[in-house]
Amino acid sequence: MRDDSTVTLREHWLLDPSITFLNHGSFGATPRAVLEKQSEYRARLEAEPVRFLVRELEPLLDAARRDVAAFIRAEPEDVVFVPNATAGVNAILRSLDLDEHDELLVTNQEYNACRNTLDYVAQLAGAKVVAVEIPFPIASPDVVVDRVLAAVTERTRVLLIDHVVSQTAIINPVERLVQEMSARGIDTLVDGAHAPGMFPLDVTAIGAAYYTGNLHKWVCAPKGAAFLHVRRNRRFGVRPIAISHGANSMRSDRPRLWLEFDWTGTFDPAAWLAAADAIRFVPTLVPGGWPEVMRRNHELALRGRDLVAGALGIDAPAPGNMIGSMASLPLPDAPPGTPGGDNDPLHNMLFDRHQIEVPVMPWPHPPKRLIRLSAQLYNREDEYAELGRVLRSIL
Repeated sequence: MRDDSTVTLREHWLLDPSITFLNHGSFGATPRAVLEKQSEYRARLEAEPVRFLVRELEPLLDAARRDVAAFIRAEPEDVVFVPNATAGVNAILRSLDLDEHDELLVTNQEYNACRNTLDYVAQLAGAKVVAVEIPFPIASPDVVVDRVLAAVTERTRVLLIDHVVSQTAIINPVERLVQEMSARGIDTLVDGAHAPGMFPLDVTAIGAAYYTGNLHKWVCAPKGAAFLHVRRNRRFGVRPIAISHGANSMRSDRPRLWLEFDWTGTFDPAAWLAAADAIRFVPTLVPGGWPEVMRRNHELALRGRDLVAGALGIDAPAPGNMIGSMASLPLPDAPPGTPGGDNDPLHNMLFDRHQIEVPVMPWPHPPKRLIRLSAQLYNREDEYAELGRVLRSIL
C-alpha cells in the first residue's frame, strides 16, 4: 500500500520521480535544504575567497566539527574532516610504521578500496595480510568474533574491520572486537563508511584507535563530507595523505591533528560545513528526530528484505540485529561470462526496463552475486514488493 507520507518526504530530495531509488547506500542523496546551505557557503567563498578561506574558515570548521563530534559522541580535538572514509583509511594505514614482521588482519568482506590500501602498505613494508573468511549467510555476530580472534597471532599489528559491510550489509560487532584486540595489545581501524546516521554511534565507547565514517550516506550530507577520529594516545603518529603547510606549523593554539588535516591545499570546504546542517535538518523530517529516522529506516529495510526474499523463495541470510538500513540477499548464480558490478545484465535490466536503481554485486566471487536494498525516509514498502515481483519474473 502506498504511504502518502513518504511522497511528501521524497519532495525534500531532488531524486528523479521516475526512478525507484533503492540504493541510498552507495552515494547517499542530499536533501534540498542541505544543498541550499552548501550553496550559501560556496557563494560566501566566491564573493571574497581570501576573506573566507583565510579569515573565516577556521571558526566555521570548528563549529561544524563540534556538531559532528557531538553526533558521534567524541571530543572535537580528536576529530578531523576527510573527503570520504577511504581517505581516512588511507591516512591511517599509510601513517603506520610497519615492517616485515607485522601481520595486518582483515576479513574477506572488507570494502575493496580499503583492502587495496591494506595490500599496498603491506607490500611496501613487506608485511603480511591475513584475510579472515566470514560466511554469508551468517548466524550471529559471534561468528565474526570467533573467526577474527582465531586468526590473531603474536605478530598481528592492526585489525581493519568494516562497521557495516558494503557488500553483505551486515553490522559487525566492532565494540567487542576492539575490546578483544586491545586486550591483546592490537590496534583496530574501523571503516565506518555506513554507520553514521544508520544507528546511534558512540565512537568513544567503541574505543578503537582509529575510526572513520562517511557523512554523505546516512547523514545525507553533501558528497565529500566524512570524518576521521583518532584516539588521543594515537594522534601523534597520524598524518594526512597530502603533507602540506601544517607539517611545520609553529602554531600552538590548535591541535596538531587539525593543523595538518584542516588545510592540505586549496579546496571547497562547503560539503564539510554543510554536514552540520544535515545533522540538524534530517531529524526535523519526522517526529522523534534521529532515533525515529533510524528506527523507520531499520524497520523498512527488514520489511523490504522480507518481501524480496519471499518473492525469491529464500530465507533471510542474517539476523535482524545485524541489519541497519541496508540488507543484502543472495541471488541465483550469474550466467557464465557475466560481467560483474554495474555491468551485470540483471542490474542493467532492472534499471533500463523497470526503472529500479538497486546494486547487483558479484560476491564473494563470480558467478555468486548479491542484491543490496537500502531504506531511507523517501522509500516505500510497495517499492520492495515491486522489486520482488520483477526479480521473480526475470530469474
